[in-house]
This record gives sequence, C-alpha cells and structure tokens, in this order.
Amino acid sequence: MWKNSVLETIGNTPLIKLNKITQNLPCTVLAKVEYFNPGNSIKDRMALKMLEVAEKEGKIKPGGTIIEGTSGNTGMGLALAACIKGYKCIFTTTDKQSKEKADILKAVGAEVIVCPTNVEPDDPRSYYSVSKRLAEEVPNSWYVNQYDNLANRQTHYEQTGPEIWEQTEGKITHLVVATGTGGTIVGTGKYLKEKNPNIKVWAVDSYGSLLKKYFDTGEIDEKEVYPYISEGIGEDFVPANYDMKYIDEFVKVTDKDGALMARRIAKEEGLFCGYSAGSCLQGLLQLKGSLKKEDVVVCIFHDHGSRYVGKIYNDQWMMERGFLEVKTFKDLVAGRGEQKLVTVKQEQTVAEAIDVMCKYDIENIPVMNGDDIIGSLSEGGLFIKILSDPEIKEQKVASVMEKEYPVVPFDMPVEKLSNLISKHNGAVLSKDELGDYHIVTKYDLIKSLAK
Repeated sequence: MWKNSVLETIGNTPLIKLNKITQNLPCTVLAKVEYFNPGNSIKDRMALKMLEVAEKEGKIKPGGTIIEGTSGNTGMGLALAACIKGYKCIFTTTDKQSKEKADILKAVGAEVIVCPTNVEPDDPRSYYSVSKRLAEEVPNSWYVNQYDNLANRQTHYEQTGPEIWEQTEGKITHLVVATGTGGTIVGTGKYLKEKNPNIKVWAVDSYGSLLKKYFDTGEIDEKEVYPYISEGIGEDFVPANYDMKYIDEFVKVTDKDGALMARRIAKEEGLFCGYSAGSCLQGLLQLKGSLKKEDVVVCIFHDHGSRYVGKIYNDQWMMERGFLEVKTFKDLVAGRGEQKLVTVKQEQTVAEAIDVMCKYDIENIPVMNGDDIIGSLSEGGLFIKILSDPEIKEQKVASVMEKEYPVVPFDMPVEKLSNLISKHNGAVLSKDELGDYHIVTKYDLIKSLAK
C-alpha cells in the first residue's frame, strides 16, 4: 500500500542492537536509529506535530510562513511538512552548525539566516532573538519555538516512547539521550516511566552547557556557559520542555569524545550517525559502572552522518581541533633532521644515478631539471631496462626516467598516502613549510604501520 505523502513515513524507526563497541558492557545495548525518518532525524516527529497543533489552534493560516531557530534538523522536518502543506519557511541557525545542514534546508526551499554562536540568548544577534523578531515583522507567520513549545515533548510521549516499549517488549531498563531542547528525553521518559517507574532515564550534556548544573542544583549558572563544538545537544538556558523529575542522571561528554565515538559507530557498527549519537553512546560508556547483565539499554541516535561530512567525518577538520591523532607525511619525515632530499639531474648518466642510489641505499629517486622535479628513477625499473640493454648505463637519465612522483600536502594522513603508493609508483613527495621537498616510500609506510 502506498503512502499519500512523505509525512506518512515519519516514525516507526528500527531498534538495532550494538555489538562491537559495547561488547565489554554486561548488558544489551540497542540504538533507536532515527535517521530512518524521511528528513534523516528524530526532529521530523516533533516538527510535524508542532505544525499540526498550530494549525488546529489557528496560529498559522494557509500560505503562511514558518519561522524558527534551528540547528538544522528541526528545520528539515518543518521544511518537509511545509512542502506538502504549502507554507514558506525562514530559519535562523548558528555559525557553528555544519554547512551541510544549511545547504540541505535551502535545497528543500527554506530561507536560512546564519547568526553568531558566541552571544547571549537575549542578544539581538542570537538566532533565538532574530527568529523572534522576524516572527513579529513577517505577516501571517508562526514562530515555532521548539524549546518552549510543549507539543515537542508531547510528540515523543505519543510516538517515541510507545515504539520503544513495544520494540523491547517492555524489557527496557535504561533510556539514554543526548539532550538539547528536552522534548525527546522528557516525552519519551515520561511515557516509559508510566509503564515502569523503575526505568532509568540518563541525559547526556556537553561541556559549555548549563543543563547538568541546573539538574544537579536547580541553579542557572551562567559560568557554566562557554562555546562548544558539539551540535544539537546542550543549551545556554533551560527550555520549558524540561521536567527534570523524569530524568535520573546527567553526564557531560567532551566535544572530542563525542566526535571520536560517532566515527567509531560508523566504522564498527555500520551506522552512519551524527555527532549527538557519538555523545550519547560515550555518555553511556561513562556510566557503565551502573549497569547489570539483565539490563536493556536504549540509546537515541538522533540523525544521519551526512550532516557532518565536512566536520567530524573530515580528517582535516578533526586534526585542526586536536580531536584526531593521525600520523601524517610530516610525521614520517620528522626524524630525518636536516637531511636533504637526494635527487639526480636529467643530464646525468644512468650509471651516475645508480652510484647515487647505491651510496645512499635508496630505491626511488626524483629526477630534477633545475629546481623542478620532472620524473623519477626506481631500482626495479632500472633493473629491467639494464637487463634488456646493458649499454643503457651510458645514456642520460632523461631518456630512461619514469613519471614524476605525486606531490601531496605535508599533513596528508598516512592512510591516504598508502593509496598512492603501488608497484608502479614507489614514492610520494611533499613540500614542507620552507618549500623544501621530502620523500616517503613504501618502506617508510611499512615501518610506520609496523610500530
């Protein structure tokens, strides 16, 4: 049977057992994988619900404009609903959100306004303030306000909680959520605790957010607030969707640990998830001492990794922030000190080139024309040529040289270097910060990988 629109495909996402990362935990760990929603995130659920409630309450009229401040995923859910129902969308977001999120929102017809992250919520430049101002200025518009809109948490009370209860056959003992607006954890947690008050609900927060401190003390401490990189979790205020009586524990996860865990989930579990999934699972591991063999833990994996290909799934981005300790070309040549690259000139004879290679015990050598690298010689290639014609030793290097080696960035990871070296190409070159060339051969890679 067909669906009448894409909106009918929202919900009923799968619950998938994790096997590798959690193998040392005593319990069963299940992931509620929300990227199976049509907009690739859990926010599709509450976006549609909030819009339907607004329609019933007369807060938006046909042809109206939906306005919201969003980290990207709620905007996507709203945009999908707007496409089907005939509304326009204007979304504000922060400059810390991935470019992919903004581009996706534009692709489905939304106008996106990027605002600075490092300002107070009530600053007129903040994405909260800009969205509120637009709602006052744009005729026939509706300001969604997912943070204080209680239809947010009602969605998860009506949908996500019942799905998890049914999928686990009522065996769930723990719910773990990397939380932001509070809608998912409170709505889902409320439903599950009504079914079984002994179910524990654990919230994962980010360093730089004030939510954990508020949970622990009831105090809104602005000193807790500072810029952080994790997306979609944490807040610098307490949204109305929070009702802390449905939460049993808060734990904070670093930006680095969340990012690295997301990459592990993709590589080890085959689930290409977003940043918050990494934070969620990392938070669970930090609380593993409270788990028992018979426990059944459900982790919410909010969205899809495609939102983060330019960030946590980009080696360069990770290295720039010190999140990824990747061995690079630079590391491989770091121990050579002042040793200069050994080369031969194109006008030298093959015999002279062989002498140089023997003197320095090297198998691959670049060929120079002045300051330019124009080719290469390899021990294997010369061996074959000399067997065919011993007189070739008196010829000029230019007449027998092979193609030049690839030149790569000085910070290229070893993993990528290995893809460039083969039996037909025994080395790669790179320039350091001073403009001097260095070489890495297949033997350099072998020694590096063996350590």
